[in-house]
Amino acid sequence: MQNRITKLFNIQYPIVQGGMIWVSGWKLASAVSNAGGLGLIGAGSMYPEVLREHIQKCKKATDKPFGVNVPMLYPDIEKIMDIIVEEGVKIVFTSAGNPKTWTSFLKEKGIKVVHVVSSVKFALKAEAAGVDAVVCEGFEAGGHNGREETTTFTLIPMVKEQVEIPVIAAGGIGSGRGMLAAMVLGADGVQVGSRFAATVESSAHDNFKKTIVEVKDGGTQLTLKELAPVRLVKNKFFQEVQELYQQNPTIEELKELLGRARAKRGMFEGNLDDGELEIGQVAGLIHEIKPAKEVLETIVEEYQQVKKEQLF
Repeated sequence: MQNRITKLFNIQYPIVQGGMIWVSGWKLASAVSNAGGLGLIGAGSMYPEVLREHIQKCKKATDKPFGVNVPMLYPDIEKIMDIIVEEGVKIVFTSAGNPKTWTSFLKEKGIKVVHVVSSVKFALKAEAAGVDAVVCEGFEAGGHNGREETTTFTLIPMVKEQVEIPVIAAGGIGSGRGMLAAMVLGADGVQVGSRFAATVESSAHDNFKKTIVEVKDGGTQLTLKELAPVRLVKNKFFQEVQELYQQNPTIEELKELLGRARAKRGMFEGNLDDGELEIGQVAGLIHEIKPAKEVLETIVEEYQQVKKEQLF
């Protein structure tokens, strides 16, 4: 299954595992890479030295390419980037910030850079900054999301029409059928997050994994747009947010309710009532917790079978 994405990253399948906070440690990243995709360590929930440990363990667990996802709003971003260079990481996905800030620095070190965007405007800015590819993430995605609320299958062809660099589709893709649909619309590859969150190797708490499996359609919603839009499971904390909105709250009041470490509390520590539970709409198609290798192989097999049936 060779194309621009497999050649760019030297991988077998054009499937990237999302670098999710509290979910994407070295065990998940190495499992996905060993299975032929591109595993990503999620640096957004790691102190610098914790990230170094995960990178070192990932290098021991796989001889295949893997990368690190770095939200650029991270307070210790300089330390994170230095560790990535020191440890010889060859692929970095950046998000939540201006791609101009770090792209040149990374590329000068021989690192391939991919930036996550939610609009054509930001895809063009990323291309102008010199990134090697863009991840176009639609409204369906879990976690922090674009304010535009553009769906993945609307965003992909619009971006494809405007940029020359490879396009990776993200948001709402957790099956071979979803992958094929994205590729038909112009994607060169796909990034899968939620489906890999519910795997054996995911570093998420078992309580959160079980919740993902139980989520039905309509069980998540984008909220807290005044702070940073985030898609959450409708748990007790989510309902408290909705009740506060009925009072026309200030940004300060929203921040006070959110507090600190809500995502860690829910996704990593397993507090299903008071934690943020970030997951995508595609959770409604996730029915069991499986090994990452099996998830990837199932996606590839379904993709190939449906493609053959439809004669694409």
